[in-house]
Amino acid sequence: MVDRSNGRDWDLVVAGTSFAGAACALAAAHYGLRVCVLERKRDPGAKLHTTGIVVKEAAEQTWLNRVPPSLVRRVERVRLYAPSLRSLSLAAPGYYFLTTDTPNLMRWLADELRAHGVELRLQQPFTRASRSDGGWQVEGLGGTRYLVGADGAKSRVAECAGLGQVRDFLYGIEHEFAGLRLPEPDALHCFISRRHAPGYIGWVAQNPTGVQLGLALRHRNAKPLRPDIDGFRRRIGELVGLPADLAPTATRAGLVPCGGPVATMTASGVILTGDAAGIVSPVTAGGIHSAWQHGWAVGEAIASHVRGDGPAPESVAERAAPRFRAKRALRWAYDHFQADWPFDLLLHSAPLRWAAEQVYFHQRRTWPGFRRSG
Repeated sequence: MVDRSNGRDWDLVVAGTSFAGAACALAAAHYGLRVCVLERKRDPGAKLHTTGIVVKEAAEQTWLNRVPPSLVRRVERVRLYAPSLRSLSLAAPGYYFLTTDTPNLMRWLADELRAHGVELRLQQPFTRASRSDGGWQVEGLGGTRYLVGADGAKSRVAECAGLGQVRDFLYGIEHEFAGLRLPEPDALHCFISRRHAPGYIGWVAQNPTGVQLGLALRHRNAKPLRPDIDGFRRRIGELVGLPADLAPTATRAGLVPCGGPVATMTASGVILTGDAAGIVSPVTAGGIHSAWQHGWAVGEAIASHVRGDGPAPESVAERAAPRFRAKRALRWAYDHFQADWPFDLLLHSAPLRWAAEQVYFHQRRTWPGFRRSG
């Protein structure tokens, strides 16, 4: 039963069962808060936007280290393809990615929420909320001390609370091919192509249930383009073993933030996290690890503050948000100066390998040819 002795129905209401939303809710519930998560979908594993690729740091350092082995597949290399389709194999000692059975991963996360005392309201979207007695009155739900928006790049919480909204996007689309196996399944295949993926890349990966093939490009509101995933597949299908006549078993698509954190992600009693806050790498579009870290930090901070022994969670949320300064600069350069010829020319050069290792494996070695003193 919910204890309403403080005059509110909930300590925390989270909009969205995203990775960030789940992290925030689990952290707060772990410390005994009364938490409710709102989700507009009937099935948390339906109509997904994420590729579900988890980096080593998230796999080992977050709640995701509890994921059932049947839902993940370890991939230890990256094969990077230049526009000419010449390729370079990349690896780092001990580093790996996990591809996932993403629909069932999200269903597992929903079960984790319920198992740890979170009230999960499926088919109940966040619509609006109003300030009330030092907290928020959420339409159709009741009163809460804190409201967290983890409801995606077009956040209704952000709009309702007058917070910053994401303005810069990639648009991605991904096809799934159940039961298919790649000739080289132990690599994440990444394709650079200004023709098919201006501002980003294409990718192919083996996951626990089959193969995922995706493509994303820079989204422009004034002149939106739809990725030519069929043309991309024709271009690379024979290379990676995708039959030309095979129909996808599932498709997912959506906008991905690429401009860094929004300028205003908090106000009194309300916080944005995950895609809603723009906490996604502007270069790789990877967001699971950073979103989970931020969501968990927000949930812990809210719990600590409600229990009376912590600082304002709004300030913690601001400090915990990664700024991606270098990656935002790389995003600007890629948007303005992307061309195919440097990748074709420099594919096997030491500088390009070094740069790729920074992006894919988070390596912190010095630039080739230079030696760190001391």
